[in-house]
Amino acid sequence: MLTVQFFTFSPIQENTYVIYNEHKECIIFDPGCYYDHEKDTLADFISENGLRPVQLVNTHCHLDHIFGNHFVCERYGLMPFFHPNEEEMFKLAPSSGLMYGLPFDMYSGPVKHLQQGEQIKLGDDHFDILFTPGHSPGSLSFYSATNRFVISGDVLFSGSIGRTDLPGGNYNQLIESIQTQLLTLPDETMVYSGHGPATTIGEEKKSNPFLTD
Repeated sequence: MLTVQFFTFSPIQENTYVIYNEHKECIIFDPGCYYDHEKDTLADFISENGLRPVQLVNTHCHLDHIFGNHFVCERYGLMPFFHPNEEEMFKLAPSSGLMYGLPFDMYSGPVKHLQQGEQIKLGDDHFDILFTPGHSPGSLSFYSATNRFVISGDVLFSGSIGRTDLPGGNYNQLIESIQTQLLTLPDETMVYSGHGPATTIGEEKKSNPFLTD
C-alpha cells in the first residue's frame, strides 16, 4: 500500500508529491520547492519519516514543476526522469524563470527518459506511464491501479484542465489525452493534480465543464 503526501510550493502554488511504501522507499514527483524554507520542509518530511528517495519524476518540465530538481538531485543523488518531448521545455525553464521574476538554480546533470507503455516501480508497486500531451508536448500521467490513483500533472484538475496557451500547448490534443487516457480509468480513481485539490475520475466525468457537453 502506498501513501501519498503532498506539499504546495512556490508562488505558483504547485503540488509536489512524495509517494512512499511500507519499506520507506519513496518517489518524488515534480519537486516545486522554490524557497529555502520549502526545500527544508520537503527534506524534513523525508528525514523525519525515515524515507529513502529512490527516484525523481517530472510529469512535465514547466518551471514550477522543476524548481526543486537541482536540490533533490544534489541532496539524494538522483536524476530527473521525464518524457523526451519535454527536452525543449526543460531547456526553456531558466529563461522562463527570469521572465516571470523567478530565477532558480537549474539542474544540469544527466536525465533519463520515460515512454508511454513503460512502468516505474516502487518496491512491489508500479505505475503505468500514460502519455497525456496537450498542456505540454511530453506530459505524462502515472497510474497505480492497485492503489487507485493517478498523478496527472497539469493535465486534469478538479473542475478544470491544464492551460494550452503556453509554448507547446494544444487544446484539442489535451482533450483527446484526457478522454482516451484518463477518463477511461475507473470512476473511483483519485486524481492528484499539479495544482489545486484532489478529485476523482468519476467526479470530473460528471461535473467538469470542459468535459461535459
